[in-house]
Amino acid sequence: MKLNSVSEQSIVNHHRSIGKHFLPGVALAMSLGVPGAAAIAADVYPARPIRIVILVVPGGGADITSRAIGQKLTEAWGQQVIVDNRPGGNGIVGMDIARNANPDGYTMVLGTIGPVAVNPSLYAKLPYDSVKDYAPVARAVSALNVLVVHPSVPVKSVKDLIAHAKANPSKLNYGSSGVGFADHLAGELFNKMTGVKMTHVPYKGGAPAMIDLVGGNINLIFATVSTALPSMKAGRIRALAVTFASRVEQFADIPTVAESGVPGFAVDNWYGFQAPRGVPKEIVAKLHNEINRIMTLPDVTARLAGLGIFPFTLPTSAAYGDYIQSEIKKYAEVVKGAGLRAD
Repeated sequence: MKLNSVSEQSIVNHHRSIGKHFLPGVALAMSLGVPGAAAIAADVYPARPIRIVILVVPGGGADITSRAIGQKLTEAWGQQVIVDNRPGGNGIVGMDIARNANPDGYTMVLGTIGPVAVNPSLYAKLPYDSVKDYAPVARAVSALNVLVVHPSVPVKSVKDLIAHAKANPSKLNYGSSGVGFADHLAGELFNKMTGVKMTHVPYKGGAPAMIDLVGGNINLIFATVSTALPSMKAGRIRALAVTFASRVEQFADIPTVAESGVPGFAVDNWYGFQAPRGVPKEIVAKLHNEINRIMTLPDVTARLAGLGIFPFTLPTSAAYGDYIQSEIKKYAEVVKGAGLRAD
């Protein structure tokens, strides 16, 4: 079925209209704590459309990933998957929408490194807790970021860029999907590890940042490959390096930042699914197993790999929960070391 980006109110109204007729006996049993009620709910799940909240505008890696997985969920379960793009507040808007959704398995959020793991250190106060307010469902992929520059920047390599930035302190700027997102962290890490001073310009997603890069309004981006690739192929921007620790087969001609003069540089831009805390564990397990299965399908992996997005799953939803906590701890040190604050 066709995936649509729709308003939250239309989804709520749709769910209400179907919910009047949806297994009232099961719902009552669950509310009364009847033994086995959650298992029964999992057996019939899903019985209506599922919503995936996305934290950025359409067109970027997270959006593409969610639509690829959503299409396969629709095919497997016969229920529409609605991709609901909710950019804003560095992911806070979408995370809060998902936090406040009914814990019935019909709303998930595709969490990314920034809103899930970095925001807890960036903000003194958040309306959500990345660990306490959500049920971890499944880690899905790692997205490759690529350092791309506008052709007006007179550099052909990372070493050239470092030399140019040092000769022109604070004159270069780099765009990002928002404060705390992977492309922002990559830029801050680059500043710190090379001693250059580039100015950060945040956007509400990778797509609008790319538009400004192509237009020459900013100088460079550590963009997801999925966002940068069309402009790279058209020659409108120049690729200098990728941010993984090692080269990938699909883009073997592009060196890593680490091998290009910044040893140890690496940024892993991951995406994973979370649901509101309280979703029955049987439904979480069903979602986890199906998402992990989808990430082994050759047509899905080939489609995503061509865009620099690679499967990176974990064996259980609990393992993903542990991973989130480890990432929060890791990036707390990065944020502190870079002196970043978003309040």
